[in-house]
Amino acid sequence: MHGAHEVLQAIAVVLCVAAVTTVLFQKLRQPVVLGYILAGLVVGPYVPIPLVANPEVVTTLSELGVILLMFSLGLEFSLRKLFAVGFTAGLTAVVQCTIMVWLGFVVGRAFGWTSLESIFVGALIAISSTTIIAKVFDDQGIRGRLRELVVGVLIVEDLIAVLLMATLTAVSTGTGLSLGELSLTTGRLVAFLVGLVVVGLFTIPRAMRYVVRLNRPETTLVASVGICFAVALLAQAFGYSVALGAFLAGSLVAESGEEKVVEHLVAPVKDIFAAIFFVSVGMLINPALILEHWVAILVLTAVVIGGKLLGVALGAFLTGNGTRTSVQAGMSLAQIGEFSFIIAALGLSLKATRDFIYPVAVAVSAITTLTTPMLIKLSGPTATWVDRKLPKPLQTFATLYGTWVERLREAPRRETLGAGVRRLIRLLVLDAALLVALVIGTSLAAGKVAAAVEARTGLGQELAKNLIIAGAVLLSVPFLVGVVSLARRLGTVLAEVALPLRTDGKVDLAAAPRRLLVVTLQVVTIIIIGVPVVAITQPFMRGATGPLVILALLVALGVSFWRGATNLHGHVRAGAQVIVAALAAQSHSKEPGAEEHALDDVPRLLPGLGEPVPVRLEDASPAVGRTLAQLNLRGLTGATVLAIQRGEESVSVPTAQEVLRAGDVLALTGTHEAVEAAKGLLSPTPPPPGPLEASGAPA
Repeated sequence: MHGAHEVLQAIAVVLCVAAVTTVLFQKLRQPVVLGYILAGLVVGPYVPIPLVANPEVVTTLSELGVILLMFSLGLEFSLRKLFAVGFTAGLTAVVQCTIMVWLGFVVGRAFGWTSLESIFVGALIAISSTTIIAKVFDDQGIRGRLRELVVGVLIVEDLIAVLLMATLTAVSTGTGLSLGELSLTTGRLVAFLVGLVVVGLFTIPRAMRYVVRLNRPETTLVASVGICFAVALLAQAFGYSVALGAFLAGSLVAESGEEKVVEHLVAPVKDIFAAIFFVSVGMLINPALILEHWVAILVLTAVVIGGKLLGVALGAFLTGNGTRTSVQAGMSLAQIGEFSFIIAALGLSLKATRDFIYPVAVAVSAITTLTTPMLIKLSGPTATWVDRKLPKPLQTFATLYGTWVERLREAPRRETLGAGVRRLIRLLVLDAALLVALVIGTSLAAGKVAAAVEARTGLGQELAKNLIIAGAVLLSVPFLVGVVSLARRLGTVLAEVALPLRTDGKVDLAAAPRRLLVVTLQVVTIIIIGVPVVAITQPFMRGATGPLVILALLVALGVSFWRGATNLHGHVRAGAQVIVAALAAQSHSKEPGAEEHALDDVPRLLPGLGEPVPVRLEDASPAVGRTLAQLNLRGLTGATVLAIQRGEESVSVPTAQEVLRAGDVLALTGTHEAVEAAKGLLSPTPPPPGPLEASGAPA
């Protein structure tokens, strides 16, 4: 126990130094989290400054900060919000997190760290910082589609982090990584979560609504914090982290619909103890350990920035967000933060990691926190540069792919999630689960089985083990083939929903786009299934067998994809001639509104080209006198110009050097949001806040 004097002294030293450092960081326009960490370094035991706080007292108080911080994050998460952010953010978060867990494990093993330490490193670099991103987005005034996507990914990442912590706790406190023990601890975890959520949904939301109706803020505050600590204590009693319990408590309170009221009341209390938590993080920084492991810190920093950029951008693009938004989202999420500290602290408390992991995690977080504002500011120009450097077939594909995904989303739910699609998804998950079980089971049991074979037959143990592994490889082939074939069948079904087959016996002009969409959806499915399988099985496999198998599949599909993209580019050039003819016909029409409806029949004739829209350039349009390259319409909005009607002249698939003139009629295609953004950019008056801000485009 600590005396009252020790507690008072620790609080006074911590908060006074933290106040000074955070004021300094506010003046420097840097995240205050870095100020707290610096304060921890100042009052910690490793820096010779005569301002030392009792580490044990601060650590005890910081536990309250962890609980309240996780409770507040839980308040931002509810089942309703998860459904609202939807498919895009969920798949993006899953792809990104599994890539980062795998990369972290590989880096850890490369530096000679234990398998369990490497798993913790993978988990702590997988989760981005909600606190830091929210602050930078507010400072830079980023709103719209980009903010919605990033916040959605963060919500799903928070949920993944909680599941990772629960799983890591179960694995670290078990009797090893045996399949039986792992299954038992996982079953207990699921039973605990289900039981707590079911009982909690019946009691906590109703109780909170009743308390809030009393209209007594202090009563609401006491009741909500009481629920937070009670559920955290319950989780600890069942052998799980208090962070998990606090997060679930916040989520259950959020289901009451009064989360804004509770969040407002809890915020000051949370800020105080969260400050102490971040200071406690800084107190654990040992400059000597950081100097000793500076190479690992730099490598992990590069992995965080590069891996998250590529992982998020890939996931966001494949779910239909376009090149610009995807690149910007990837650059926005390229950091780690509060969850990383919590996961690193969990590893220390469970004695699953050595002391150096925590300061390494803090150092990586500090560096990536400093780089985040710059990366977000540079994300717009970077996205423009990436778009310009893409080969022509990929530029065409990037524009049209968004329209196909949009049509898929807008299709009736019974078509996109019909019985056939659900069956294919279940079979894919089953094949993946059996493949994982086969790999893990072989890894854990091969040694014992080989020893038994040697005892009975006299066959060498190493030879017996190699034969067992070879047999497992042969058994895995049907599952791999099943995943690939099921992915193609799923892609075919969904592609036919987005681009229906012709049933009237006429030429199917959507065949080329549909073939490319099938291959793309097959790639998406293999990534969504394959990356988690690789991440889960990597600790049980030798070398890079899993990644090489996935890479080989993607390379084979990549060849087919490139052929399809090249054919699509030719298809678009041919389709542009149809659009030119339609625009020319309307230019000779005397009927009012003919220009507005000139391309109405194009989606029916050429369903793979989206829904082209004619836009006439007024004399005062900012686009007049500029080339398409200077205007950068596709880079800024995601829409592309298929054709231009200019008096008696027509230009199909114009080049980047085409100069736009007053009176030109441009045929634009892209998603509805992209076309509206392009219209705003081409209009004589500045566009109102909306789609352009959504993509973070500069004014």
